[in-house]
Amino acid sequence: MTENSEQPIRQRFGKAIRRRRRELDISQEELAELAELHRTYISDVERGEVNPSLDNIEKLAAALNITISDLFIQYGIEVEDVI
Repeated sequence: MTENSEQPIRQRFGKAIRRRRRELDISQEELAELAELHRTYISDVERGEVNPSLDNIEKLAAALNITISDLFIQYGIEVEDVI
């Protein structure tokens, strides 16, 4: 298993959101506004402390101008050695 796959998916997802947000050079507050979510929720997502709903994953992906599938593929959220 890779180091990445040993992290809970919430943490891998949070890191992906943070990376994409930083690539776009937007703040957590700006992302929250774009996604119609609270800024503290964005912070919790990025730290892997919450388990976002599918609705919120869709909002975040749209706000980050990326498809959900590309978010998972391009930012290593998927675990390759899943049986």
